[in-house]
Amino acid sequence: MKGTVRYLAGIAGQSGYGSKSTAEQVTQDCSSLPPYLTAIVTGATSGIGAETARVLAKRGVRIVIPARDLKKADEVKRNIQRETPNAEIIILEIDLTSFASIRKFCSEFLSLGIPLNILINNAGKFSQKLEFSEDKFEMTFATNYLGHFLLTELVLEKMIETAKQTGVEGRIVNVSSVIHGWVKKDHFSFNDMLHSKYYNATRAYAQSKLANIMHAYELSKQLKAINANVTINAVHPGIVKTGIIRDHKGLITDSIFFIASKLLKSTSQGASTTCYVALSSKTKGVTGQYFADCNETRCSSLANDDYEAHELWKQTRSLIEKRLRVQLRP
Repeated sequence: MKGTVRYLAGIAGQSGYGSKSTAEQVTQDCSSLPPYLTAIVTGATSGIGAETARVLAKRGVRIVIPARDLKKADEVKRNIQRETPNAEIIILEIDLTSFASIRKFCSEFLSLGIPLNILINNAGKFSQKLEFSEDKFEMTFATNYLGHFLLTELVLEKMIETAKQTGVEGRIVNVSSVIHGWVKKDHFSFNDMLHSKYYNATRAYAQSKLANIMHAYELSKQLKAINANVTINAVHPGIVKTGIIRDHKGLITDSIFFIASKLLKSTSQGASTTCYVALSSKTKGVTGQYFADCNETRCSSLANDDYEAHELWKQTRSLIEKRLRVQLRP
């Protein structure tokens, strides 16, 4: 009850920010950022991702936009540069549902020879019907989790190297959702998530978002073990009327949106937690945590289960290596 009141009233938490804080507000104290930071932001062609890219660019960060729709990406680039003329925006093609496309993107990015300080795994998919990716995996899971897992693995060495050379902490942000808590341990099956026989769209989405948190939790431990100056955290952006919500047309009506409008965040409020975790000095050294409304908060017990998180990581890595016939980082 207290949490609901705090959310509705926008009461600030320990960080000094709350549910009503915008992405620009939470990054106002980031004017003294190290120069020449580079961030990859997936899903930056619309919604929270586009706002995240805009605000980071405004704070002087070079933005790399991986995009399937290059026309939309170019439109976002033009909009950002109208506001911030000196912003450096790089667009590269990617399809997060395709392992081959992700590998091609990473190869092209690494060939640029630029550093990588920030990776924001933001892109999201809510598939109402059972669909399969190019690699024959359930589409929501393939997009939200598998694609981001592979992307992270392929650029992680560059992030570790950049942090070591510059002394600037690298940061990875996995955009998750509070809906992850709907998943119970008895129904969390890796094989079922890959090839669901009894598909339920909401369950598939919740499972993928749970996997995003578990990925952050497990990888944070691995990075600590090798003393890498790179952190990884998961965030819940809040409920925002983005493209994912619009995919529910016919199920969630405009009248319901009108009634629930007081609970919905603006796009800038939705991007605030991502921007805060990515840039704020207050999150330096913080890793393996879950944030909502710009404050560390609790996630489900399953999301913090050491064994389950490690098993998920092992199964995912094994799957990708077998499919691609390559070995990922040691």
